[in-house]
Amino acid sequence: MVNVPKTNKTHCKSKECKKHTLHKVTQYKKGKDSLAAQGKRRYDRKQSGYGGQTKPVFHKKAKTTKKIVLMLQCQGCKHVSQQEVQVL
Repeated sequence: MVNVPKTNKTHCKSKECKKHTLHKVTQYKKGKDSLAAQGKRRYDRKQSGYGGQTKPVFHKKAKTTKKIVLMLQCQGCKHVSQQEVQVL
């Protein structure tokens, strides 16, 4: 996690605000994968039974750092926007 302030005064893009307001800053996190998603159901069906691993397992990792995405929640209207942070 990059050190970022807990609050940030920036422009709110929502239709209600459209002005500079205080925003609460949090880091974006991926949601839990759904077991009911079509791709997961298809993959589980294909994996079941005999035959080992059916799809290629990716090994060629090239990137060393991930781009960090910040969630900015407006204190006035609770509108949430995302902002990418370039990590050097």
